[in-house]
Amino acid sequence: MTSDIQLAADKLSRGGLVAFPTETVYGLGADALDEDAVRRVFALKGRPANNPLIVHVSSIEMAKSLVCNWSKTASLIASRFWPGPLTMVLPKSDRVPGVVTGGGDTVAIRMPDHEIARSLIESFGGPLVGPSANRSGTISPTTAEHVEASLGPDTLVLDAGPCQRGIESTVIRITEAGAEILRPGVTGTNEIEEIISIVQSDHEPPANAPLPSPGMLTKHYAPSSETRLVDDLGEIPGEAVVVCISEPPAGSRAIRMPSDASGYAARLYAALREADAFAPEIILIERPAGKGPIWDAVRDRLRRASAQN
Repeated sequence: MTSDIQLAADKLSRGGLVAFPTETVYGLGADALDEDAVRRVFALKGRPANNPLIVHVSSIEMAKSLVCNWSKTASLIASRFWPGPLTMVLPKSDRVPGVVTGGGDTVAIRMPDHEIARSLIESFGGPLVGPSANRSGTISPTTAEHVEASLGPDTLVLDAGPCQRGIESTVIRITEAGAEILRPGVTGTNEIEEIISIVQSDHEPPANAPLPSPGMLTKHYAPSSETRLVDDLGEIPGEAVVVCISEPPAGSRAIRMPSDASGYAARLYAALREADAFAPEIILIERPAGKGPIWDAVRDRLRRASAQN
């Protein structure tokens, strides 16, 4: 681990990988324009080649250089939500290697709301890919220690403490008809609708086709233990660990969660890791009933974490 931004930037300049903090989760950074470096990200994570990466930028001008058609709508959204946990999917320029986009013709871009992340990008001097710094499909990391537990001590981690938001960015695809929500996150549709209409799509890409956004795989963010999402805790088996907001059954091994949406989201991945560390036969997660965009994003993560293979 290090707190030296220049040390991390120098490693990136040599084609190396560096895990770095954002307001959402820790990302595994590499030069977004270096195809070999990006391939090392996929290899270290064990990530499917059709699952695209989000490119992180430190300025709107840097974002524009990655896009072949930067629209007025993109400018409005960037001005309103950047820096912040909102990713836009836009037509890519020829500068962006196809490996970054999973072979697709669009690129996902965001500007993180984290001073150290932006300072790293600026010190490096270009855009960075930054998927979550963990093995693909497993629990996302919100601390430097989580990164080391997932990827090993040989991965350089730029440590800035726990991530504030705790779950990944909202991803939208800009179309002529409006904005299509590809992945829910902490930026809500109600905020986005103040600028652009929201369009719904039930389109599922064919198997092995390029995905338009990360976070779309059925099983994702998952503990190694069997995990179930339940509406009623009821009778808890002795070998279970419970993750819940309400009072757990007497005698059960339980991890209590905050009752507010932001607190729950920030705590979620750390709680799943704590539950998994018990190596239980099963993790039971009480489905939160709250309303609002952050709760919707939390339930999306829980649904994917508990999906059965």
